[in-house]
Amino acid sequence: MTSAVSSRRASFGTVLLLALLLVLVGGAVAIWALSRFPEAARLVGFAQPVAAQPADQPLAVATLPAPGSPAVPAIEPTPQAEARVATLEARLARVETATARAEGSAGRADALLVAFAARRAIDRGVALGYLEPLLSERFGPSHARAVATIVTASRRPVRLDQLIADFDTLEPRLKAAPESASLWENVRREMGSLVSIRRADQPSQRPVATYERASARLSSGQVDQALAEAMRLPGISGAPQWVANARAYIAAHRALDEIEGAALLAR
Repeated sequence: MTSAVSSRRASFGTVLLLALLLVLVGGAVAIWALSRFPEAARLVGFAQPVAAQPADQPLAVATLPAPGSPAVPAIEPTPQAEARVATLEARLARVETATARAEGSAGRADALLVAFAARRAIDRGVALGYLEPLLSERFGPSHARAVATIVTASRRPVRLDQLIADFDTLEPRLKAAPESASLWENVRREMGSLVSIRRADQPSQRPVATYERASARLSSGQVDQALAEAMRLPGISGAPQWVANARAYIAAHRALDEIEGAALLAR
């Protein structure tokens, strides 16, 4: 009986010792797990609560630099950097100058092309056509009168060969005295043609010589000088249409000279 009771006590003590060991081992495992996983510890309630910031304490605000103040400290330019900047500026200036020259050359070429085409049309006695708006656009603002003269001449063309042919046709009339001249004027003219006194360096004022000089000037294209000689002929008053055509031709070519000069100076 006594041996049975002692055996029971021994087995109970063993069980109690095993249970104590299991509790110690489980506690150690739980402490290790909570130290390794803080989220699990906070979930179970073993983690330390974060101290709340007092309500009356102002929040810390990051301060930004003022707009005018540099974000980084200023860097002193070195002589090498200044020299490189100066070189780049010089290159940029040369490029701008070359570009301006190219644009000026292109504009000058366009203006000369329009002016030469207009002269060719006037010399041929044809209408300007598409050149008329180009002339007005290119030269109208600064040479309006010259452009208007050229446009008018193109609508009523007068060619050099036409002037020469008409002058040859009018030869007898130009050399003769006008019908409205009085008898005394005719006698004076005839007497003057018989005897002429002049200086050696002055041209002859006889109608035949004057007509020949005018015809030579006209054949060489010097219409203004030919007109000046023709105005000395006795019968020039009988050729008003030829005089008007010659003056229109001279005005048109002077206007062409003006716009060609402007085209050479165009930018």
